[in-house]
Formats: sequence, C-alpha cells, structure tokens
Amino acid sequence: MTSEPLSFPRQYARTQRFSLGAPRTFTVAPDGERVIFLRSRNGTDRANALWVLDLPEGTERVVADPATVLSGAREHLSEAERARRERSRESGTGVVDYATDAAAELAAFTLSGRLFVGELRAGTVRELPAPGPVLDPRPSPDGRYVAYVSAGALRVTRADGADAGDGAANGSALVGPETDTVTYGLAEFIAAEEMGRSRGFWWAPASDRLLVARADDAPVHRWWISDPAQPERTPQRAAYPRAGTANAEVGLWVVGLDGSRVEVVWDRERYPYLARVHWSAAGAPLLLVQTRDQRSQAYLALDPDNGSTRMVHAEDGEPWLELFAGAPCWSPDGQLVRLVDEGGARVLAVGDRPLTGPQLHVRAILDVSEDDVLVAASAGAEAAAPETGEVHVYRVNEWGTERISQEVGVHRAVRSGPVTVLVSAVPEAPGTRVRVLRDGAPVAEVSSYAERPVLAPRVTLTEGGTRRVPCAVLLPSDPSPHQGLLPVLLDPYGGPHGQRVQAAHNAYLTSQWFADQGFAVVVADGRGTPGRSPAWEKAIHQDLTVTLDDQIDALHGLAERFPLDLSRVAIRGWSYGGYLAALAVLRRPDVFHAAVAGAPVTDWRLYDTHYTERYLGDPAKSPEAYEANSLVTDDGLSGAAEPHRPLMLVHGFADDNVVVGHSLRLSSALLAAGRPHEVLPLTGVTHMAAQEEVAENLLLLQVDFLRRALGLGER
Repeated sequence: MTSEPLSFPRQYARTQRFSLGAPRTFTVAPDGERVIFLRSRNGTDRANALWVLDLPEGTERVVADPATVLSGAREHLSEAERARRERSRESGTGVVDYATDAAAELAAFTLSGRLFVGELRAGTVRELPAPGPVLDPRPSPDGRYVAYVSAGALRVTRADGADAGDGAANGSALVGPETDTVTYGLAEFIAAEEMGRSRGFWWAPASDRLLVARADDAPVHRWWISDPAQPERTPQRAAYPRAGTANAEVGLWVVGLDGSRVEVVWDRERYPYLARVHWSAAGAPLLLVQTRDQRSQAYLALDPDNGSTRMVHAEDGEPWLELFAGAPCWSPDGQLVRLVDEGGARVLAVGDRPLTGPQLHVRAILDVSEDDVLVAASAGAEAAAPETGEVHVYRVNEWGTERISQEVGVHRAVRSGPVTVLVSAVPEAPGTRVRVLRDGAPVAEVSSYAERPVLAPRVTLTEGGTRRVPCAVLLPSDPSPHQGLLPVLLDPYGGPHGQRVQAAHNAYLTSQWFADQGFAVVVADGRGTPGRSPAWEKAIHQDLTVTLDDQIDALHGLAERFPLDLSRVAIRGWSYGGYLAALAVLRRPDVFHAAVAGAPVTDWRLYDTHYTERYLGDPAKSPEAYEANSLVTDDGLSGAAEPHRPLMLVHGFADDNVVVGHSLRLSSALLAAGRPHEVLPLTGVTHMAAQEEVAENLLLLQVDFLRRALGLGER
C-alpha cells in the first residue's frame, strides 16, 4: 500500500510556508570563531533551537533545544509575548529570538516566559531566577548581567545567577512599574508595528547603565478584540492608536545599575515619535526622532550624564521621510551614517558626503567597519540594466562599491570583522543558501532542513505596461497544447513595504499552485511598493488608488505578450493586497470579474496613526483623502460601479492589526447597497493566519470560489 502524495496546500501549511527547518537570525562572533543562529530540527518542526557553527571546522552543534531545556513540557506564552510575536509576524515556537553579549560568548533567551542563558563556547544552558513572564532578555556587553522586562518593569540580574548584593543588579526592578498603562523597556504598538523598532532598551557599551523607553498608552483609545465563537470568553482590551487619535506618550531614561535615573530631554511636543536608538562605543547615544506628520526628523546626540541632547543633523522632506533598517549609526571614526533621498535616488551618506549615486537604490545598512559600509541595495534608476526583483549586498567606501553577492537573487548578510554570513535566495533552487565567508572567501555553509516543495515555479520576471511595472508571470506547469487564452489571477500585495516581485524560488510557490489550477497568474509591484526609487514609493501620497491603476496597466501590457484572457480576470490579496482586491471589483468591474479580499483595510480611519497618516495625512485636515480612498464611506461606495462582481471577504476575528470591523463594515455597506458577496470568518485567527488547518483550507476555498465566480468548473 502506497501513501498518497502530499498536496501542496497541506505541505505549505505544515511547513509554515517552508520556513521550518531553515536557518535564521544570525550573529557572528567578533573573533570570527562562531556563527550563532536559530533552526528547527526538520521541515515540519515548529520549535526552534539555538545553534552554533564553529569555525574554521565548519561543524554545527545545538546549544539549547527546547525539548531538552523544558524536559518535554508544553510551552506557555503570556499575552504580552503573544503580542510581541504578532508584531514581528513570528509563528514559530521554541527559541524564537535571542541576544548575545559583545563577544558573542553568552546568549540570553526565553522559553515559556522563563529566563535562560547559554554559554556558547561550552554549549551549556542554565535558567536564571526571574519573576515572570520574562520578555526580551539582553546580556550586557561585558556578559556579566542580563536585562529583561517583566510586568512592565525593567529588571537586571547577574548572568551567573549569583546574588552578589551589588545594588539593583540582582533581579529587582531598576525602573517601573508605575500603573497598568505604563511599560518600561518595551516598544509601544506603533513602533513595533510600523516603525521597525522592536526594542525598548539599550545597554551602554560600558555595561554600567541602560537607555530605557517609557511608554504610557493611557491616552490611546481602547478597542475590544473578541471571538464570537467563544461567547463565554472575556474580550481582550487593546490600546489601538487609529488615525487622527492619540498615540502612546513615549519618553526615554538613562538608568544606572546603581539605581540612578536621568530623564532624556528633547522637544517631544515637536518630535513625538522615537524612531531609532543607537548606542555604540563609536560615539554618544544617538536618537532619531520624528514629527507626527513624518516630514521632519532630527538626529540627536545624547549626554547620558545629564540627559541633554544636541542636534547632529536635521532633515525635512515631502511628502514624508522614510525610516531604514540599520540607520542611523556612527562610523568607527565618529561620523554619522544614514540613508537619505537625494536627487531622485536613495543614497548612503557618511558624514556630509554621499557615497552612492543613482546607480544604486540603497535599502538597508548591514554593518559599518573602519574600511567600508555593508549595505543591501537594488539597481537604481540609472543602473546599466534592470534587475527585476533582485536585492544584492555591496561593500561601499570612498573609493567605490563592490558587489558581494553575484548570483541573480535576493541576498542579505550579517557581518562582524572578517566573517560575513551571506543568505541567498535564487530563482533556480528552493529555500535559502547560507554561506560563511572569511575575507570574501567561502569557508563553510549552514545546513537547511527545510522541506523541498512538491512543485516548482514556472515564472517569468519582466516589466509590464507603460510605467514598466515590475512583474512576475506564472503559467501552468503542464500546459495543454490546446489551452488557448488562460483566465487571469492577479496576486499582488501592491502597497508600501511589501515587495512581491522577487528573484527567488519560494516567493512564487503559492502563485504557481494557483497557476496549476488553470490560471495565468500575474504578480505586479506598482507605485508605492519598495525597491525602485523614492519617487515610485511616494507617488501614492493621498491617493492609494494609483496602486490599482498600475495593476491594470501591467495587466494590459502583459496581455500583449502572454496568453491572458481579459474577459476572465480575478484578483486576490491579503492585508493591503486585500484592500486592493476589494477596490478592484468595486471601482473597476470592467476589468476585474471576481476578488478574494483577505483582512482588508476598508476604512482608513480605522487603521493606525504612523502608517495611515504618512500616506493620507491627518484625517481632520484631509478628510477628503480618507473619503476617496476608503471603501465604506459615501465617496468610497459611490465610486463603486456596475456590474456587481463576486467578492469573498476573509478575516480573522483575533486580528489586532487590521481588526475584523473592517470587513464587517464593508459587508454591511455592501448589503445595504444590494451588492451580493461572501464572508468567510476565521475564529481565533490573527493577521498572520498561521494555523495549519486554516492555511491549508484557505487556499482550497479561495480557488473553489474563484473557479465558481469565473464559471470555470472543477479542475
């Protein structure tokens, strides 16, 4: 008896989008002897373990296995930890994050809210006594202490577990708690969800004090997240700063291990957003603060002795200023390193001098050394040739640039000293390849245990339409010689911070599965998506509907070269892609004939401050922008056209990012307007929809709906 082959939807769900078993979260020891990383035991194991790759031998060993450390006990998470994981879109279990001391000799992590440290050379693990549940533990640079957050307070304990009687550094609270609305040492919702700042405290290089963020969300409106399928459960009360309303009040304190406290002073009235904090031995603590409208920001150097700040650099920009990974920071010789939009390009600047030009579109700073800056970048507007979907790693200094990654693909890197970990995803092979380089030469590879997908994408990377929109086109793996034109499925994200067109194999697995159901699938990254130019990203200012225009432009352009049946066009998407899908059938039913909208933002007045106000402004000052871009307002629905097209709304009731009220309000408005539609509620599901049975059946239900809606019958 032979077992039935595993279907793609089942494999996709069991492997959590083929992420399980893949190595991730790398740290390179400064002495070049160790690479620390996380990885689960196989391609269906959700529990990550902490691993070390020893160099130069190239041998891997486990430091902390959750099954061993917890003695097989089931993992339990606090609500605060669940919220942190939701903000970072973390769906794994076990050791999902860790931090090391400066020498990468000691790692700190949590399991079930308990505090553990691992000695990375010896491979030993011990639990430290701590009032739980523990959040975000981080060793001091010298490895003597571990700071962590518990119950809204920042605490510090000795890394060796001993109580030496040295003041506050014995597990007691250094600062907080005050009230149930105040936390110390955690990133507030808006920083973690939209600014890319997941941390709330930073050690001094001398290990004698910390910078600690204080967040008070008392001014923030409260919402209730409930599960109607469990009416006996009390709804969860959540502070959610929707557009035009109050944010959490955020401050910063210098807290000494001796219990001393100094408040950091800056113009918080003008610059309420604490976007970045950097503290290294190369200079004073560095803050990046923003105005509420995100059109001005200040780089501030802090005197930790008295809390005063001085302006290092100021920027103003229209219609907004972006935030970037790894920036700002100090170079080893004390110069300000930042990314800036100048002359139509996104460039790397060190001090007052830009080191790159329009040939590169720099996306992140990866590392800064005495000799160079390591960056991630795409081809810029004046590149010799387009590199659709590619991201590469470059060394940049005053003498020029050198590309480290060579293959067509999407590459990122982590570096310390002479050792670089290069993580590469390429179109020809599934998963990622992780190579360890020393002085540019390969010395080892980190193994991946991720499963091999049961299908392979048949993808063409190209550009479509008059605007040369970056596109990927996928056709069925087993095309019929008599198939003729194919029904079309657009499969975009299509909005800010969400690049879907990538030169990488696994990026198109789901799209290929839909193609194998008889569709020509188009993935298009129109205006507003990252990776092309500042002007491309900012063209959506106060008009998000141009993202739909670009989907149509790309579709019609591609129809001249691919077998696309423009009389049968559907669109599916999640989050911003869900908004785009619903917008498509409501505004342009002449082009789109069916849509699946997952977790869509339907009324932008219900979405959060930092994201929404960046693109649409203050709703009190530009209400017309909110009316024109939303789907449930009078203007939004009056823009809906005939004929009525089939629309499926999918939403998780536990979603605290795009709350289910978005879909319910749109459903109510559609019903009132007499527009038929379907609603698929997901009980207990958040914005990630990570549960295995949900992920699998969502694919099956979507393809069933789309085939019915387009009159395609069964396949």
